[in-house]
Amino acid sequence: MTPVPTTITLHRASHALEVGFDSGETFRLPAEYLRVHSPSAEVQGHGPGQKTLVAGKADVNIDAVEPIGNYAVLLRFDDGHASGIFAWDVLYALGRDHARNWQAYLDALSAAGLARTR
Repeated sequence: MTPVPTTITLHRASHALEVGFDSGETFRLPAEYLRVHSPSAEVQGHGPGQKTLVAGKADVNIDAVEPIGNYAVLLRFDDGHASGIFAWDVLYALGRDHARNWQAYLDALSAAGLARTR
């Protein structure tokens, strides 16, 4: 069973979202990491192998965190992206796998000749 968030705190100054789960785990997720791993179709595509590599988001921040029922939050980013609904299992997996996902993202940027900054 996927842990459920007990606290969600937006840290605008440090560009991070802190999520505490009922499992006792707490993850501090950078806004850039959440933006480039958004579960939206814009980033993930509409099927396997369609994921888009998003570059130039080092300075992105989160403007708002909006609850979606009792199962997710919508994150509104200051670059206008606001279509990714982060379900609890997605947030948990992003926290749990942060180091591995982040390194894979950096490796993909490097391989594509892209940068985190514009």
